[in-house]
Amino acid sequence: MALEVEIFECLSDNYGYLMHDPETGATASIDAPEESSIRTALQRTGWKLTDIFVTHHHADHTDGVAGLKAEFEAKVTGPRAEQDKINGLDALVSGGGTVKLGSINFQVFDAPGHTLGHIVYYEPAGKHLFTGDALFSLGCGRMFEGTPGPMWAGLARLRDLPDETLVYCGHEYSRANAKFALSIDAGNEALDDRAEEIDRELTDGHFTIPVHLSIEKAANPFLRADDPEMARKMGMEGAQPSEVFAAIRKAKDNF
Repeated sequence: MALEVEIFECLSDNYGYLMHDPETGATASIDAPEESSIRTALQRTGWKLTDIFVTHHHADHTDGVAGLKAEFEAKVTGPRAEQDKINGLDALVSGGGTVKLGSINFQVFDAPGHTLGHIVYYEPAGKHLFTGDALFSLGCGRMFEGTPGPMWAGLARLRDLPDETLVYCGHEYSRANAKFALSIDAGNEALDDRAEEIDRELTDGHFTIPVHLSIEKAANPFLRADDPEMARKMGMEGAQPSEVFAAIRKAKDNF
């Protein structure tokens, strides 16, 4: 049976996600930004929390872990490389590993940069990709701990997933990301279309997530660092993709 996903708001701009396996009843929260919002979503759906899948150690993704684990006796899975920074982990995973939620399998990818041990979860049967703060619509996470080369390589691995993959990111940053992307990638019709779509969705009170990876491949400047046209627009013709990526990231930091 197909994975079911419930999307809701947490904190000021976090996205919360519950994933549910209807065959077994298993339910996981992607990260745990806020206990109360997750409890409300569980009550709304009638699902019982069995698992928490953590992407990285930042408090706005882990503050609810301890309380929810104690209340529901949930199993907490998280990044092996950040086990010393996340309390309550029961299972450790890293890129190339797998996780099960009931009868549903997930693949784990390393996505370092925002934090060194950041991981993402991909469900290949339904093509659901939960990216935490590694990849946003029209953006990527601020590079707090990593360096451009590994961060670019991690994003490039995610870009290789099928076009129809649905991207679920950790924050609602889409409009701000669109404003920046338009400032450096003028004339990109795919970007223009996505920016207009984001405005419509937010104006109508809708989430901008999930978004198809095909759209991000065409419109997200951070996924186009190896495109000669993107390098030209950055004034970096002939530069290595990781160098172009670093320049885009620095430009966004200063935008």
